[in-house]
This record gives sequence, C-alpha cells and structure tokens, in this order.
Amino acid sequence: LGMYKKGSSGINAEYGKKENLGLDFPNLPYLFDGDVKLTESLAIMRYLGRKFDMMPDDVAKGDMVELAIHSQRMDLGKISYNPDFENLKEGFITKFKVFLKRFTAFVVKPFIFGSKVTYVDILAYEYLDHIRALTPESFTPEVSEYMQRVADLPNIAEWLKSDECTNKTYTINSPKAPGWPGVPKKD
Repeated sequence: LGMYKKGSSGINAEYGKKENLGLDFPNLPYLFDGDVKLTESLAIMRYLGRKFDMMPDDVAKGDMVELAIHSQRMDLGKISYNPDFENLKEGFITKFKVFLKRFTAFVVKPFIFGSKVTYVDILAYEYLDHIRALTPESFTPEVSEYMQRVADLPNIAEWLKSDECTNKTYTINSPKAPGWPGVPKKD
C-alpha cells in the first residue's frame, strides 16, 4: 500500500513517485497486490473487502451505508476547504446529528451488519473519527460504543497503537485548508 509516510521527503515526492508506477489513475493511496494495481480509497476498500471476505451479505445495503457515510465525509471536506468554515460549521453539525440518529437506528450490534465485520465498518470508523475530531459532543453513546468495538478489533487496535498510525501526527485535511485542517488529537 502506497501512501504518504512518516520520514519520507515530503508529500510532493510521494505524489511525483506515483506518476511513474504504471497506475491508470495515479493517486494516493495506491495498492499493489500481485497483478492488481489500484488507486482511489473506496476502490481499495472494496477490493480488500472482497479479498478478505469482508463484504456485507446484503450488497445493496452495504453500498447504501457506504455512500451515506461517504457523503458525510465529503460534506466535512466541503466546509473544511471553505474560507467561510465558521459560518458553515453549525449547519454541518445539525445535518450530521440527523445522520447519526439514522445511523444509530440502522446499525445492528455489534457491527453495522450484525456479527460480521465488513469493510463498511472500517470505512465508517475512519470517516466518523474524522468528524468526531470536529464535533465529539455530537456523538451518541451508541455510536461511540460502536466505534470503540471497531477500534478494539485486534488488527485495528494494533495499528492505532503503531508508529504507522497517522491519527495523532497529521491533519485530517490539508494543513493549508482555509477553513479547518483537522488538528490531530493529542494525548
């Protein structure tokens, strides 16, 4: 998996490198797996979901939940890169709280689709964690408990504790985002 890494000579070097890797749509992150060369986060997530039997049994509902969550993250990005962020933030939070009510009603415990962990759970954790950095007070106990269950999965827990985890060292958005770069959580 190729992405911007700690200790590299900078994101510009990583962007330049990807142009010379034979990728159809050069971007970060990218994935090489045998003959498979992929870019785009969602394509990589779906590929890994299929490869490791982490697809929802109900593919249509999986697609729906994935895109509903993705829409929330895109909405966060739109306001984060807007110089009028402070005036847009409350409207985003109000809309996000409506989403969280629906998400809470939809999630079947312990994970979105029951006992099976799917790539949608991993995606939900990542995107909801981004939004939680902005508005932690918006998260209901049910959603916080769900996120903790995902964070406690052995491989996720190990990664979150590793030096490779960027959650505490990089901004969520570009540090140059005019509205909200998304400051990392500090311990």
